Amino acid sequence: MRYDLVDLRVFLAVVDEGNLTRGAKRCNLAASSVSSRIRELERSLGTALLERRPRGVAPTPAGFVLAEHARRCVAHLEQMHADLFPFSQGVTGRVILFANNNAISSFLPDDLGRFFKSHPSVRITLEERNSSDIIAAVVESRADIGVVAIDTEHPQLAFHPYHRDELVLLVAPDNPLRKKKAVRFADCLGYPFISLLQGAAIHTYLINHAAALGARLDVRVQVSGYQAIARLVATGAGIGVVPRSAIQPGDAKNLLILRLAEPWAQRDLRICVRRVTEPNYYRDELIKTLSDSRTVAAAAPHD
Repeated sequence: MRYDLVDLRVFLAVVDEGNLTRGAKRCNLAASSVSSRIRELERSLGTALLERRPRGVAPTPAGFVLAEHARRCVAHLEQMHADLFPFSQGVTGRVILFANNNAISSFLPDDLGRFFKSHPSVRITLEERNSSDIIAAVVESRADIGVVAIDTEHPQLAFHPYHRDELVLLVAPDNPLRKKKAVRFADCLGYPFISLLQGAAIHTYLINHAAALGARLDVRVQVSGYQAIARLVATGAGIGVVPRSAIQPGDAKNLLILRLAEPWAQRDLRICVRRVTEPNYYRDELIKTLSDSRTVAAAAPHD
């Protein structure tokens, strides 16, 4: 079977409008042409796609299935056009970068800003993943560069140091844990947690460490960002574990930041790239920018 893209668009227009005439008008075609196209689709598939009704048409069960797949096809094509359009406007390169939430929330915005100042015609596809997924994506060439927070090595990847961070505990000023300068994670498990959404790397990380202690994380509420965690913790709704780098200056006014006395609280972010790969000038330039950012951060004035 061969499917004409115009036929799929026409079919979707008729389904969305619930009327052949209005669907034809939306596609700038004659109603007779639209009717003919749909009949040919039905003949090719060997089943009816539309049910004629007194006030228009509605998809049959087969029509619903076709519409669902047609929408995905059209959406993928539109995404392809969107991805290709910048090249017609002078874009010279594209780099796919996968990183964990910590890096995206804290370090990458400034570093990518510096990269774009030197390479304004490059486009970067940035996606958030957990570290194990990032490793797999870089190995399989689905990503050009990864930023991860795991210490394990991989024979097909080269690793470069990026930034050092640490996980800290946020508590309200009246929380009993406030009396401790450093807190063991086991001592935190008797309190409700404010956490990132299911699937976030740090959420999974904390659940696994709780499980290793034979306990469960009592998650009171899940939010989409670290600032939301800080605001909820400040109200006394629970405690939270976040990267120190993600804490904004205003966050510390209404809560306490305590050190986690756990070796895994130290987070060494690393850049990973395939050892054997095709030449890619902009990928290598981005790696250089990210690697140099440690020096830039150390030289920056601190309050």
